[in-house]
Amino acid sequence: MRGTVEWQTGELIKVMFVAGAKKEERVDKSHINYQCVASFNTMKTYRSVWNNLGHWLKEHWGIGDFEQISSEHIEEYMLYKIEYYPSKQYLEKISSSLGKLQIALQRFTFHKYDEEKIYDFQVRQIQLNLARNLKQVYNGYQNRTYQDPKKIIDSLNKPLHQIAASIQLFGAARSEGVTLIKASQLKGYSIDPVTKTKIGIVVTKEKGGKEGDVFIEMATYQALEQIIKNEGKFKISYKAYAQDILTTCQKLNITCHGSHGFRWTAAQRRVREYQSADYSYEEALQGVSWEMKHYRASITSHYLGC
Repeated sequence: MRGTVEWQTGELIKVMFVAGAKKEERVDKSHINYQCVASFNTMKTYRSVWNNLGHWLKEHWGIGDFEQISSEHIEEYMLYKIEYYPSKQYLEKISSSLGKLQIALQRFTFHKYDEEKIYDFQVRQIQLNLARNLKQVYNGYQNRTYQDPKKIIDSLNKPLHQIAASIQLFGAARSEGVTLIKASQLKGYSIDPVTKTKIGIVVTKEKGGKEGDVFIEMATYQALEQIIKNEGKFKISYKAYAQDILTTCQKLNITCHGSHGFRWTAAQRRVREYQSADYSYEEALQGVSWEMKHYRASITSHYLGC
């Protein structure tokens, strides 16, 4: 399917929206209106999620065709949303919208090619079931840390990916904070106020426009600085980065938690560092929360399984 994201979702709407369709028609498997959407406002809500997904896919995966969406893309999108602690209702809306997208794609491709193409987005429900009620955290804590993150990083195929993963592992940066770093973001060297060790600092602007410092190990900062000096910027493809992590974990027989796993691992390590520096547990939670560009201390406890 070609065209802008909005044009494509508009085409998908045409195979899903039937104004005034009765409920008994929409639940009757033998009826032509089975699983369609009859409410304009509901369809508008679904489409807003589809549009957001479409733009996210173009930015992070380089995919501009809705027909190419796979289960893997849906899982990564759900994890991306869950990482920012949406409300239970918001996450349910996303999952429901993606479920309707699956149906829309199956109908659209059938009408277009006159043959059935299977889309399976069931992973959206699996991730939704892991989300807790209104606390915006996983339901039944799922530890997403890596036991041997250095082994994964050292085995990544591209040196730039190793640098990006090292930044996430040490500084708990989000993925969008490491895919593009410009010279203006480098702040030089400083002393970590918690560990009292020398570190490099990079300013990143991540989800919601939140800006803040990311601490980086000296060797990583120096490598990053050299790349930016030579190339003018540090830039990687999120799609290629995510794929490198996945294939590396498979090769090492390690459960893959994507780039999120490095952030989780960083959060747990950083809490221990605060406590080793005689901060109270509550102070450690709050300090790490601020470093991760959150506000509430309770969000850090999410990464600890509390």
